[in-house]
Amino acid sequence: MVKNLKKLYWQISTTVFMVFFLAGCGADNGNGSNNALLNATNPKPLNIAAKGKDNAETIKKDVSSMPEIYDVAVIEGKKDTLIAYKVKHMQRFRMKTIEKKLNKRLEKKYPKENFTVSSDYKIFLEAVRLKERIHKKGLPKDKAEKELQKIIKLQMEMT
Repeated sequence: MVKNLKKLYWQISTTVFMVFFLAGCGADNGNGSNNALLNATNPKPLNIAAKGKDNAETIKKDVSSMPEIYDVAVIEGKKDTLIAYKVKHMQRFRMKTIEKKLNKRLEKKYPKENFTVSSDYKIFLEAVRLKERIHKKGLPKDKAEKELQKIIKLQMEMT
C-alpha cells in the first residue's frame, strides 16, 4: 500500500512538473505584441508638406541623440511637425522630465516650428501606419495632411 502511494505521488509530481515545463516552453519568444514597446522600428522621417521645408531628418537625428530615447517617428506637415518617440524601459519613471527636456531642445533649435511631441505608443503606431499608407498605397499629400491633423488632435485629446 505504501509502495503504491509513493508510486502515485511520484507520477503526480512528475506530471505537474512536465505541465509547467511545457507551458514555459510554449511562452512567447519575443516576437509577439508583448515586446512591441521594446522593439525599435526606426521609421524614416517623413515630410508631407507641399512647401520646400525639410527639417524632418535633422529633427530625427536631434531627438535620437538623446540617450533616454531609442525610437523616433517624425512627420513634418504644412504647419505642424509630429514627433512620436519611445523611451527606454528604465527611463520611463522620468517621462515628464524627458518630455520637457526634449521640448526645450526643439524650441531652442527650431523656434519657428510648431511641434507636437508624444511618448504615447498609440500615437507612435498611428504615425508609423500613416507613413506606411503614404508609401504603400500612395496616399495623396492633402489626405496625408488631414490624417496627420487627426493624429495631432488625438494627441491633444489625450493630454
